[in-house]
Amino acid sequence: MSALRSRLKTKKRIIVKIGSASLIDPETDGINHERLEELVKVLVHLKRDGKDVCLVSSGAIAVGSKALGMSGKPDSLPKKQAYAAVGQAKLIQAYDMLFEEAGTMTGQVLLTAITLENSLARANAVNTFEELFKLGVIPVVNENDSISTEEIEQVHTFGDNDRLSALVAQLTGADLLILLSDIDGMYTDDPKSNSDAGLISEVEDLTDEMWGMAKGTDSKGVGTGGMSAKLAAAKIAVENGADMLILNGNDPENIKKALAGEDIGTLFLSK
Repeated sequence: MSALRSRLKTKKRIIVKIGSASLIDPETDGINHERLEELVKVLVHLKRDGKDVCLVSSGAIAVGSKALGMSGKPDSLPKKQAYAAVGQAKLIQAYDMLFEEAGTMTGQVLLTAITLENSLARANAVNTFEELFKLGVIPVVNENDSISTEEIEQVHTFGDNDRLSALVAQLTGADLLILLSDIDGMYTDDPKSNSDAGLISEVEDLTDEMWGMAKGTDSKGVGTGGMSAKLAAAKIAVENGADMLILNGNDPENIKKALAGEDIGTLFLSK
């Protein structure tokens, strides 16, 4: 076990982001309840281990689309808002039930970029998170898509939940951000099209070469952030004192393995 990996054992406040590709069952286009249950159990385990835990969850639009009997991504902003409103309710209902079964309370926090740009609103958000952590509640965070306007979407959005999770890490003073993806970490090239692509274990500096390796799309068409979005999140996280991990979200137990010091995923080192 490397010294860089062993330091993950000491992390105290952890933000975990699950993307739509890990959350949605490709066979049914609905919530992957089995994976969600496994994730909740892991997060509750971390909390009982004395850590502050926060979950940033994608999937509202995809879940809403499925519930409304639609296929594909919405082709207009009003549809996106409507799908998100339906999906957000169903998502938090699923999380609330699973966390309650695991003996832990959860609370929903919906953020907008404007919230974080306004000093008073930002301070209120910080106070809310701190009080939730004190109460032993695991916050579930998403962008408040359903109240966005076209102007807000163009100018004042997070862009994707990878960046949102990094900003939540910054906001809460977290020392670790974990992005759950549908691949094992960052590769030298797309491993789905290049069998010679190698997994990068640790990243100390985000070089121009590394940005060139990143891809801008995901594999399943249900998410908005690819590897380039994850590098943008890493930049925010490491510059604000948090390490960042990209892990394969198909097995939530990978979180526990990484925090035990195992060499899995890609670790971006904080400055």
